[in-house]
Parts: sequence; structure tokens; C-alpha cells
Amino acid sequence: MDFDVLLLSRVQFAFTIMFHYIFPPLSIGLGWFMVISEGLYLKTGNKYYESITRFWTKIFAVNFALGVASGIVMEFQFGTNWAVYSRYVGDVFGSALAAEGIFAFFLESGFLAVLVFGWDKVSPRVHFFSTIMVAFGATFSAVWIVVANSWQQTPAGFHIVGEGIMARAEITSFWEMFFNPSSMHRLNHVLIGCMLQAAFFVTSISAFYILKDRHKEAAHRMFVLALAIAGVFSLLALVSGHHQAQKVAETQPAKMAALEGLYETPEGGAPLYLFGWPDSNEERVRMGVAIPNMLSYLIHGNFHETVPGLDAFPEEDRPPVWIPFQTYHIMVAIGMFNIALTLFAGFMWWRGAIFRMRWLLWVFVFAVAGPYIANQFGWVAAEVGRQPWIVYGLLRTSEGLSEAVVAEQVAGSLLMFTLMYVLLLAVWLYVLNEKIQAGPEEPDWDAPGPDQPGFFAAAARRTDHTSGYSLTSAHDGQDGGTANGGGKEE
Repeated sequence: MDFDVLLLSRVQFAFTIMFHYIFPPLSIGLGWFMVISEGLYLKTGNKYYESITRFWTKIFAVNFALGVASGIVMEFQFGTNWAVYSRYVGDVFGSALAAEGIFAFFLESGFLAVLVFGWDKVSPRVHFFSTIMVAFGATFSAVWIVVANSWQQTPAGFHIVGEGIMARAEITSFWEMFFNPSSMHRLNHVLIGCMLQAAFFVTSISAFYILKDRHKEAAHRMFVLALAIAGVFSLLALVSGHHQAQKVAETQPAKMAALEGLYETPEGGAPLYLFGWPDSNEERVRMGVAIPNMLSYLIHGNFHETVPGLDAFPEEDRPPVWIPFQTYHIMVAIGMFNIALTLFAGFMWWRGAIFRMRWLLWVFVFAVAGPYIANQFGWVAAEVGRQPWIVYGLLRTSEGLSEAVVAEQVAGSLLMFTLMYVLLLAVWLYVLNEKIQAGPEEPDWDAPGPDQPGFFAAAARRTDHTSGYSLTSAHDGQDGGTANGGGKEE
């Protein structure tokens, strides 16, 4: 059987990085959700917020572990499958990835131990500080990775040293590299996507508890808090996505043409396709529904401004169309659905009716899939739309391969990674289900509150502390909260 080493290497990298990207957005968004919920605990003294934060800390820890395990693979692939590319971008990526390790991963990992295990060992304010540091660490990790990737899309602050296969990019200005033309637009959109993924994850679990009449007091609070976050960031995603699309049209016009299925440069304004089926053989969008001139208006603020189509670029420099077009439009459709859903749910909450609308709660249970798909498809559209370049305008993807690697080796490693990742996914789902089924523990109303001395009181309590803790075993929480007659509210 004949294998294409380029195709297999691209499939392997896409598979491994898409699997990895299941976890970081949730970690980043959950980090800031925990900052908000623990901050509310310190401000109000309401121990339900402490219980909520403790519960999501367990979920965060499990998710973080899988993110680390799945993320290690990418660095090795740079050297094994993409040696020429690694040499070309090594000086640029080296600084960004080193900064990610020093300023992000070590920060997050260092304070994670206090976040997970320090509830009864440090004061509430010290624990809150650790939660903030973990959230910042997770966010900084995204900052450096997005900056490095954005440099591939819009290179800046460098010059080329050497020739041919030994050519490499060398940084001439770190800050021009960092603030390259697309980095901040893309970073904003990525972080907003992270917040949405976490917010819909929380609303999904909370809605499930409410429907099953479990942990209702905590679930109500989680749902309302996450719904507010989801509503705000759904609207912000629309704004940031618009600005990012304008930047793509400016810096990568061939990608914009592929995202919008614009095969020919139209005379006058360019249409905006709502959906369709791009046919690259006939160079047209089948069954397409488009708004005339709207693409020109969204990009330039003018209904009649020209937007270049794919025919404006050499054939060898044109990206594929079908995958970027479909993934981009699905991402946009999910974003619009999120806006409609959260605004409607917010209105129902304002009227005091949302927790009686079981059908709406079931929608939220399954709506968690939307941000996961949108985050993945957004990256697919961005990376496939960049083709045939691995570094836009400088190095083609076909030129970045390792010369020593053969197709059979890549096929074998792809099979191995597939088996390993199926196992990791099964473990993640199993442990996650155990934690979710256990749910938030009922607050300990007799324990000191956030304004009481934490360290010495905690040390004394540890002698009779029986709750135990494990990252891999579930804990039985009391269902229902005050709604079922348990506990009291401060």
C-alpha cells in the first residue's frame, strides 16, 4: 500500500493537536470561573460558593492532567516529522515556548498544589491567591502558544539567515514578533472561546442536576453565574470574530476568499454566504444562500468595495476551500446560536421562569457540545485556510517535512497515538463522570468562614478531618441542599 508521508504527517499532527485542544480551553475558562466563585465566597461568606469552587477544582485537576499528558506529544512531532520546519522557526518558537514554560506552566503547576490540596492547610485568602495564579498561568500558556502560531500566519520582527534547507528565521525584534499583525486579534478570540467552553460546561452540569433534583441550591447558583458569563462572552465572540475576520482579509486575503467560498473576484460588492456547498471543480458554491454585497460591507464598511477572490492568486498559492468554508460557517452558526440561547435564557431567568422550563434546561445539557465544536472548527479553518504555507508566504508545508521519515513510520505512530488517545479519553470520561455524579459536597456550616483564622484553625481541624480527598475517586455529596431540607444559608 502506498502512503503519502506529507498527508499522514499532517493528519497525525491535526489529530494529536485536536485531541489536546479538548482540554486547555476548559482549564482556562474553569480557572476564571473558580476565581469568580471563590471571590464570591470571600465577599459574601456564603459557603455554597466554597462548595462550588471545591467541586470545580476537582474537575479542573482532572482536566489539567489530561491536557499535560496530551500536550507533550506535539513538541516531539516538531523534531520527528517536521525537522526542516523546526529548524526554520526554531529561533522564533524557542523564545515563545520557553516563555510559556517559565511564565505559564511553572506558575500554573506551582500553585495548582495549593489550589487542590490547600483548602484546609492555608488561609482562605492565600487559597484565593493560588486560584488566581492558576488562572493566570493557564491564560499565559494560551498567550505564548497563540503568539507563536500567529507568527506563522503573519510573520514579523525577523530576518532570514542562511539559504535553502539550512535557512532559518531569526528574531530581530522580540516585541514585533510578539505583537505581530494577527496575534492580539486571535488571542482575544481564543480566550473568549475558552470562557464560553467553560461557561457552557458549567451550565450543562448544573442543568443536569436541576433536572434530576440533585444539589439544587448549588446548581442554581452555578447555573446563573455561568449563564451570565456565557451571555457576555457570546456577544464578545461576535465582536472579536468580526475584527479578526477583518484582519484576515487584510493580511491573508486568499484565506478569506476560501473561508467565504469566493472563487471569482466580483465586480462591485462581494456576497456573504450563509451556507452552501463549495465545488472547486466548477469553482462555485452549490446550493448557496448569500446576502448580496454584505461581505464587502463587513470587511470594508462599504457595500461596493472589491474583495479579491481566489482567481486573484496564483493557483499554487490557493488554499483548499471546502474544509475552511464549512468549518468557518459552522463555527459562526454555533456562535449565533449561543447568543440567541443565552439571551433568551437570561430573559427567562429575569422573569423567574427558567428553572420551570425543563425543555430549556435539557437544551443547556447538550449545548455544551457547541463551544467544543466551535473551538475545534475555528482552528481547523485557520490552519487549513493557511495552506499551502506552513509559515505564510515564506515556507510551504511540503518543504517543512523531515527528510529521514518515511510514510510507514508515520502511519505506525499515528495508529499508536490513536490507541493511546482512545484510552486516555476513556479514562478522562470515566473519572469526569465519577466526579459529576458525586457532585458538590454539602457545605460544612460548622467550619470557620473566610473571615476566621485559617492556618492554625485548619491545623487543629485536620486531626478529625474525615472528608478525605482524591483526584480519582468520587465523594458522596448530600443531594438537594436547602431545597431538600439540608443545611442553612448564610
